[in-house]
Amino acid sequence: MSRDFQLPGRSPVIACDGMAATSHPLATLVAVDILRDGGTAADAAVAACATLCVVEPHMTGIGGDCYALVSKPGKPVWGYNGSGRAGAKASAEALRSQGLKEIGDSIHAVTVPGALDAWDALLKAHGRFGLDRLLQRAIHYAENGWPVAARVAWDWRRYVGKLGNDAGASKHYLFDGQPPKEGDIVKSPALGQTLRTLGQKGARAFYEGELADDMAQTLAAKGSFLTAEDFSAHRGNDVTPVSTNYRGLDLVEIPPNGQGIVALIMLNILENFDLKSFDPLGPERFHLQIEAARLGYAIRDSHLADIEHMRIKVGDLIDKGFAKKLAAQIDINKRAEFADAPTPGGDTIYLTVVDKDRTAVSFINSLYSAFGLGVCTEKSGIMLTNRGACFTLEPDHANTFGPNKRPMHTIIPGMTMKDGRCDMSFGVMGGSYQPMGHAQIVLNMLDYGMDVQEAIDCPRFMFEDGQVLIEHGAPQKTIDGLKARGHLVADATLPWGGAQTVQIDWQRGVLIAGSEPRKDGLALGY
Repeated sequence: MSRDFQLPGRSPVIACDGMAATSHPLATLVAVDILRDGGTAADAAVAACATLCVVEPHMTGIGGDCYALVSKPGKPVWGYNGSGRAGAKASAEALRSQGLKEIGDSIHAVTVPGALDAWDALLKAHGRFGLDRLLQRAIHYAENGWPVAARVAWDWRRYVGKLGNDAGASKHYLFDGQPPKEGDIVKSPALGQTLRTLGQKGARAFYEGELADDMAQTLAAKGSFLTAEDFSAHRGNDVTPVSTNYRGLDLVEIPPNGQGIVALIMLNILENFDLKSFDPLGPERFHLQIEAARLGYAIRDSHLADIEHMRIKVGDLIDKGFAKKLAAQIDINKRAEFADAPTPGGDTIYLTVVDKDRTAVSFINSLYSAFGLGVCTEKSGIMLTNRGACFTLEPDHANTFGPNKRPMHTIIPGMTMKDGRCDMSFGVMGGSYQPMGHAQIVLNMLDYGMDVQEAIDCPRFMFEDGQVLIEHGAPQKTIDGLKARGHLVADATLPWGGAQTVQIDWQRGVLIAGSEPRKDGLALGY
């Protein structure tokens, strides 16, 4: 496909020596500055993410979790699971005895934040610089002020009630009880001082000492099981990525507790259909993708959990023969009667960086819901994740809330590989939407010949509460075609997710990037 330059849109960004794509211009520029100063893609990713923790505080924070994939030429893809755990004293029985049916927005949704440990592990394995250098721009914006971008302001005003329910959140993220407006200058002095401490003392200062005590005391006052000992005990871990081959391209994902295998299951199912023969915006394509997603997410909600607690092997779930049996349940002309999986919301940031050595970093850092649980430490300005909301309280489920356990996790950095080399580093932020987004990007590029930016721009759709919610831009014939197949169709009230992509053209020696128009950010190379 080629772009019609008479229509609104943007071209892919093309450069030779380095490339970064993030959801905020200030963060993208930070990443490029680090690359030009001799930093690696890992250094640039951490510096950009730290900046996003300041300038997109509803989407990410140091009080959240982080996953990363790293591809270096000639080496296996490296993965890191930087998700936190429930406390050692966590008890589903205790919560059920209190009358809770789900964790929801209770204080028990807070798990130990894994982000700082993950940043540290990434830098030790693949970086050249330390946190003291990489946090400088984030500290600058926190202490001296940063301008509120359009999408950030649009989101922020929807969470005034949530922020107003907590003393720390009100103190640090509301201003005379109000959210900032687009273009306002905001300062985050407490967070700036916390980042200074981490730059001076290193990542372990987040888990031991004053910062950990501040978080533990904030949580204890609200009845959490988490203790200072749970913070000091936290360690993430290296993981071996999992993958499937779709029409000659390998899609690589982090294994569970992340939901990346849902994207693999979807592509395995869709490989059984001749998608190329359908209009990329036609009802057949939308229908098949929705049906494959309904099956994939149902498997997620039945089986996905902390990998140490899963009862079915990951290899069995991403088996091609299993996918063929699933595909046989799909009727191209009719919505099937299998049950929909619930689709909890959430949003986050995703970024990707590729350096001159062609090290590619696919990186995602999340508080889960906007502003996490909405609980912020008053002294240190750390907004805390609500990732534990992804646990279930069902008594006999692999993903039941329990001691030292990781919840099913939505954040999934992605990568495609071809002939043993990284073809593309990409991700699609946005809670449960993410596997659907990964599949959509791969299909758009591989089956429909879209470039990286067109693949991101394309209208998105997802099922939720028995409906198919479609973004603006889908043709009316597609909506009519879905209704004719038995789908309940409605307009999406919010955009679905947000993507960043860097593709490596090895033959021509260039990097080609796309960035999410639904966000404020951009891709930039040099």
